[in-house]
Amino acid sequence: MAPTTKGTKKSGGKTRSALQDVVTREYTIHLHKLVHGRSFKKRAPWAVKSIVEFAQKAMGTGDVRLDPKLNQQIWARGVKSVPHRLRVKLERRRNDDESAKEKLYTFASFVPVTSFKGLQTVVVDAE
Repeated sequence: MAPTTKGTKKSGGKTRSALQDVVTREYTIHLHKLVHGRSFKKRAPWAVKSIVEFAQKAMGTGDVRLDPKLNQQIWARGVKSVPHRLRVKLERRRNDDESAKEKLYTFASFVPVTSFKGLQTVVVDAE
């Protein structure tokens, strides 16, 4: 009997709709495991790319923009010693640009925390 393709995207599995609405969530990103094994001079750039990739998966948008303060936090200790964890606020926003390819984009910003113990993903209410 031929194997079935149960659970794959081809068989009509659930796909995330990016057009749901504007939403804001806070995530803790474990950068230490994402840059593990990277050569020292490529760790900070790889961490930036990993955060962008994480935001694309979590928010379902192709366009991800990083806050300059988040970039400063990644690069604060140099190219080699990236922080082990970062608390990041991801905001899915409407794209007001008429010539934009996508209707929504994700804005990633840094959230300062004293400890990462017991932190969960939090949906932030719109202010």
